[in-house]
Amino acid sequence: MAIRMPHIIHAKQILRRASSAASKALSATVNVPRGYFVVYVGESEMKRFIVPVSYLNQPSFQDLLNQAEEEFGFDHPMGGLTIPYREDIFFDLTSRLGGL
Repeated sequence: MAIRMPHIIHAKQILRRASSAASKALSATVNVPRGYFVVYVGESEMKRFIVPVSYLNQPSFQDLLNQAEEEFGFDHPMGGLTIPYREDIFFDLTSRLGGL
């Protein structure tokens, strides 16, 4: 089993950029347990999800983050990590990673 460090580092950089606005990031992290982070998902109406940090190690989740970064960037008003895709795509991916 190989360790994919470049992808993990890139995923952490994406997460760091997404939460760079300190005031918004602070409000986004309220009531988030240790070892989890907030993701906003949706095309028009964003829904807040709390997902395990371990997802950052998963290649399929990293691919989703990379696609979101390339297509939309991370300058979103929600203040947290925003994935502007349909919820069913997110649910499909997370169900394969262990569910929400």
